[in-house]
Amino acid sequence: MSEKVNVLLVGGGGREHAIARKLRESRRLGDLWITHPENAGLSKLAKPVDVPVSFREIYRLEQFCDKNKVGLVVIGPEDPLCEGWTDKLRAPGRMVFGPSAEAAKLEGDKAWSKQLMRSASIPTGDARIFTDYRAAKDYLASRESPPALDNRSRGLVAKSRDAHAEAPPVIKAAGLAKGKGVVVPQTFKEAHEALERMMVKKEFGDAGRRVVIEERLEGTEVSVLAIVDGGNILVLPACRDHKRLQDGDKGPNTGGMGAYCPAENIDEETLRHVEREILVPTIDALRRDGIEYKGVLYAGIMLTPAGPKVLEFNCRFGDPECQPLMARLKSDLIDLLCGACEGTLDRVEVEWDERAASCVVMAARGYPEAPKKGAPIQGIEDAEKVKDVVVSIAGATRDRDGATVTNGGRVLGVTGLGATVAEASAKAYEAVRMISFEGAQFRTDIGVASK
Repeated sequence: MSEKVNVLLVGGGGREHAIARKLRESRRLGDLWITHPENAGLSKLAKPVDVPVSFREIYRLEQFCDKNKVGLVVIGPEDPLCEGWTDKLRAPGRMVFGPSAEAAKLEGDKAWSKQLMRSASIPTGDARIFTDYRAAKDYLASRESPPALDNRSRGLVAKSRDAHAEAPPVIKAAGLAKGKGVVVPQTFKEAHEALERMMVKKEFGDAGRRVVIEERLEGTEVSVLAIVDGGNILVLPACRDHKRLQDGDKGPNTGGMGAYCPAENIDEETLRHVEREILVPTIDALRRDGIEYKGVLYAGIMLTPAGPKVLEFNCRFGDPECQPLMARLKSDLIDLLCGACEGTLDRVEVEWDERAASCVVMAARGYPEAPKKGAPIQGIEDAEKVKDVVVSIAGATRDRDGATVTNGGRVLGVTGLGATVAEASAKAYEAVRMISFEGAQFRTDIGVASK
């Protein structure tokens, strides 16, 4: 397993910058090509493809791979996976790391995913799936106003209504919505508004054509990621991801404002339970349907009093979870990815840095609704001089004068390593304080209270 491999990396975010940096460390890397050279970090590490990058013209990318003898394609984001890029780009002599379009429905179609979990008895929240707005609205109203009891039980009725009012169900757009399609409402009014935005106003386009109304699970969340080769499953160190914009998990949902690993809220026994009762049955259920899964399987888990339950599946590395994972990975990434593609994951030795890693995301003014672009960024080079810190560039590009400016919602991911999560976070925040751009937003509590 020592031959050189030319690699094409698809995607242009902070996750892909972290992956590219780790690929650059591989003894097996030949040429590294990228699809998104506008990313100011990726453009320093690899060569851009010279063909259009779209599923409509995927044949151009196939021709590029043939011409440049690309032996491994690594697909980062969910959109190309769900569109079927893996199926199109895989060819004799060319591996693609990432599941097929059929397997990627685990993420791309929450209704389909929920039905698969139900059929395989995989622990998850109860849910109803709707394509008709009026039916969904009526169901939501029925959850808000439970059937009345007789006069002797009026107190119980009031108590039941209070309980429902405190915990309205979760509203999910069934399709891909760039991490914004899940609403955890605080009131039934917010739940009805979310339903209307998805199904009537069509703010999420086709993603909201079907809606999942799901039981609200209580507990603590953890991200369990695994690499799968069709049969073997390699469970990675568990992570904690923070989706809300503001400290204390307040504010709107985002693509992710920070993550750290290892997660402090899950022990080895529970992690093995998740592998045995959730990951393995999911791969087996897909296989029974004739679907082979190769790539990353990401299970968003709620650790409830009744045990771990699935909130959602993703079919790729999380962003920003990928950043702390790549910071801790000591093994050759190409060996790992090729092992998954070739079905030989059981022969790959994986070594992790014993230290913890914590990633703090810096976002643009106006994120997540309307992020401002074009703001000059200062201090990245100084931040990267901090020992045990690495900066992954996401929504940042170079302007005509060569200056680095904001170009998206989540701009940077600053990752620190330390003996504990708290120490890793302290390193990350030391570097964050060195970086500035107009209207920068970041949380100040990522991993701070962890032990």
